[in-house]
Amino acid sequence: MLVEPTLARLRELRLTGMAAALEEQQGIPDVQSLPFEDRLALLVEREATVREDRRLTRLLRQAKLRLPASVEDLHLHSARGLDRSVVLRLAGCDWIRRHQVVLIHGATGTGKTFLACALAQAACRQGLSSRYFRLSWLLEGIALARGDGSYPKFMDRLQKTDLLVLDDYGLAALEERQRLDLLEVLEDRAGRRATLVASQLPLEHWHQIVGDATLADAILDRLVHHAHRITLKGESMRRNKPDSDPPQTATA
Repeated sequence: MLVEPTLARLRELRLTGMAAALEEQQGIPDVQSLPFEDRLALLVEREATVREDRRLTRLLRQAKLRLPASVEDLHLHSARGLDRSVVLRLAGCDWIRRHQVVLIHGATGTGKTFLACALAQAACRQGLSSRYFRLSWLLEGIALARGDGSYPKFMDRLQKTDLLVLDDYGLAALEERQRLDLLEVLEDRAGRRATLVASQLPLEHWHQIVGDATLADAILDRLVHHAHRITLKGESMRRNKPDSDPPQTATA
């Protein structure tokens, strides 16, 4: 049997995993002695693995996570406010499929951004789309999209993202247009998609940062009720980094 035409056809059909596996099988006598069904199963399994890896790469690229964090790299200590059972349950991503909210609060350097990115990466690994923004970046992006005519497309893409991560909530008071934009984003997602918000501010101060009592009530109503809450404790983890690390100027 001529293998080259089969390999060419597999590549034409974009079955690159099967093509690579078939090519490898040609040099392994033990594999060639297997029944046809077993060899076919190996080819299909390789194709599935390649597609899963490709999908994960695409989802992580689209997520634009600030840190290459993973749940496996988290230091799960109750003294830091990271309960192992809670974190592992969130890493299972059921809360994302149920379109719920996670709120993370903690002082600078306690690992809010790392945890947020780790949960977003867990979502990508389960085939769910994620997108990371610092809140200021998101609001600036919305303003730019409104100016260049891409606003409907930008907002539609946001609304369809399974998990939206909003980091650094509360670093600056919101202006009037920003309040309305944030409310629209959250309104589009409430009960339809999952949202994660991380902030240095204790939850009781989130209301005042909005700057308008009515809009603040509306925004927090879509975030706080029935949300999963994590409060990170302890000193800044950056203080424990080796002196050779580059200085950190961005907040977590």
